[in-house]
Amino acid sequence: MEQPIAVTRQSFDDWMVPVYAPADFILVRGEGSQVWDQQGKSYIDFAGGIAVNALGHAHPVVTAALVEQAGKLWHLGNGYTNEPVLRLAKQLIDATFADKVFFCNSGAEANEAALKLARKRALDQGNSSKNQIVAFNNAFHGRTLFTVSAGGQPKYSKDFAPLPGGITHTPFNDLAAAADVINDNTCAVIVEPIQGEGGVLPADPAFLQGLRELCDRHNAVLIFDEVQTGMGRTGDLYAYMQYGVEPDVLTTAKALGCGFPIGAMLTTDELAKTLGVGTHGTTYGGNPLATAVAGAVFSIINTPEVLDGVKQRHQWFLDGLNKINQQYPIFSEIRGGGLLIGCQLTKDYAGKAKQITQLANEEGVIALIAGPDVVRFTPSLIIPEQDVKEGLARFARAVARICS
Repeated sequence: MEQPIAVTRQSFDDWMVPVYAPADFILVRGEGSQVWDQQGKSYIDFAGGIAVNALGHAHPVVTAALVEQAGKLWHLGNGYTNEPVLRLAKQLIDATFADKVFFCNSGAEANEAALKLARKRALDQGNSSKNQIVAFNNAFHGRTLFTVSAGGQPKYSKDFAPLPGGITHTPFNDLAAAADVINDNTCAVIVEPIQGEGGVLPADPAFLQGLRELCDRHNAVLIFDEVQTGMGRTGDLYAYMQYGVEPDVLTTAKALGCGFPIGAMLTTDELAKTLGVGTHGTTYGGNPLATAVAGAVFSIINTPEVLDGVKQRHQWFLDGLNKINQQYPIFSEIRGGGLLIGCQLTKDYAGKAKQITQLANEEGVIALIAGPDVVRFTPSLIIPEQDVKEGLARFARAVARICS
């Protein structure tokens, strides 16, 4: 058998399109909430693949589901259906407001489908001018041209003009500003219950309730982007359940497959009729491999044990981070929900989030940023207490270095 090609971190710079700036080490193995690099150094994983690895690495039940399905049937195409996709659809429908599901491969694709549905619905109702979409500053909805335009972060979209039109952005959590622009020509409002990439900013309950009322008043579709907040991340299966506000459309991905690419758009019977045969599609979406894995993931996460455990782990992190902040006061606020936690840096440490995570890597812990001023944690939903303690101890050493 031919030997595998030898690779180093330099190989990335030599061979890959430079849209990322990965760490200067290569991870090769993971188990639970620990990962190891090529040199055998261990790291506690507080990033979870950006809120993806909700059950950690190499979870035995999920691995078994993948291996079992891989021995049966990988892919068919959308001219045929399959058993795992139907079972997963039923799991999602039984657990949420939804009546129908569309499967795709990513959060961006799920949001793309949701926005297309909203525009087509208005057109089908005979209102060609009802095509305006309202979104929010600092939002993130994906990297396709449509979804990056809906996201309220010009740094991600400004280089790709002309952008799709008809999208208006207003300040997040400002209901009055939203009410000024939502009208009878609005076909959709898209919002994250907690802005993830934008800094881990939770929506006020009154804000989401107000958006629901405005959408009802103007016959607009309310879309909740729960790509990052979904699948137990906040301690409920989906964050809308905490807010008591039911959307018309919900998008989910990331943790749904725990690392296997899959996304989904959930909606009602009435809205689902908008997308008839041939109006939208995807080659890989809903394939047997992805949906078998996601079905196993869902059966584990959607249990009181895991969801209650998220709330307990949230407190472990809060206690540990507050203790670090008492010794080294670098955070002005620690916010978020469940195991989506953002630590806002004080003015003295503004712009140093990336430097802090790089020092954390050196100490053997992996964390994230959410912009230049926020350190973000999105670990496994079942991370053991010992890994939390050890990871925070390593993180404290990184913080001590930045403060020295």
